Amino acid sequence: MKIGVLTGGGDCPGLNAVIRAVVRKADAYDSRVVGVRNGWKGLLELAPMDLDIKMVSGILHIGGTIIGTSRTNPFKDPADADRILKNFRLLGLDALVAIGGEDTLGAASRLYEKGLPVVGVPKTIDNDLSGTDFTFGFDTAVSIATDAIDRIHTTAESHNRVMIVEVMGRHAGWIATFAGIAGGADVILIPEMPIDLDEVCDLILRRHSRGKSFSIVVVAEGAQFAEKHGGSGRLIVQETKTDEFGHVRLGGISQLLAEEIEKRTQFETRYVVLGHIQRGGSPTAHDRVLATRFGVFATEMVHRGEFGKMAALQGSQIVAVPLAEATARIKTVDMDLYSIAEEFFG
Repeated sequence: MKIGVLTGGGDCPGLNAVIRAVVRKADAYDSRVVGVRNGWKGLLELAPMDLDIKMVSGILHIGGTIIGTSRTNPFKDPADADRILKNFRLLGLDALVAIGGEDTLGAASRLYEKGLPVVGVPKTIDNDLSGTDFTFGFDTAVSIATDAIDRIHTTAESHNRVMIVEVMGRHAGWIATFAGIAGGADVILIPEMPIDLDEVCDLILRRHSRGKSFSIVVVAEGAQFAEKHGGSGRLIVQETKTDEFGHVRLGGISQLLAEEIEKRTQFETRYVVLGHIQRGGSPTAHDRVLATRFGVFATEMVHRGEFGKMAALQGSQIVAVPLAEATARIKTVDMDLYSIAEEFFG
């Protein structure tokens, strides 16, 4: 059997671990693996690279992806989906392993309906894919964000400042919630709950009235101000230009928040945007193990002919769930978990 593998969307730690696992498991089945360069773009432009055990040796701990990635949308042009199916056959592939998040796997689901034998592996640092308890890359992003919050604590306390830490999270605040709890944040702001500036400032003032001279606020990039503060569902963006999936480039919520908090409380307030730092570097041990399990299971699904499904973590087990189900809706933050975080606000 000849298996293609691609990585789509934003890079994240653990992609190489999945590729390595697919190649190693495929070898056990006496199958070949072909890397499709730069996501769906590689099936539009025929950019393959043969992968073997020697090529994937030593990549487990390396961040990024050795086969490249892109945010190419195979349905942007009506003719592209048919080109992908044609090129899939030209490459002599029997199956495809698509590693990605909502956009990549959403496209995979639609291509499966058009006849592409594809299985998915859930990748997103935002942890917002349905059907799986966790995606690989998330634990690494949380660890990086937590370390940053720990470091910001010391400078905030030294200078008696309010510090705003902006983390990734377009539609779901999983990174903000986990890193905020782990880092001892005094306020955590997520896309699932509009920002009430009056409440945020009251929490900070209450904290300072108890003798605390600094505060840490963690905010997800996709968080929005409440309607009474002019929010009205408007995302804060760096630019209005969209990618091929229609997403704008987010960023700037922390700066606006810092300005409002300083104006309302008179406390010196600074902000830090972690940005792509959360995506880079080596994956944590947890993500290496999870990515490896996903890669092995995806390869097993291919050889069982279990297409149109995604490897998913449910409890402690890796299971297969339909791609259509996994990409039907965004998995938002569990409010029971967020309520635990709220116990420590202020």
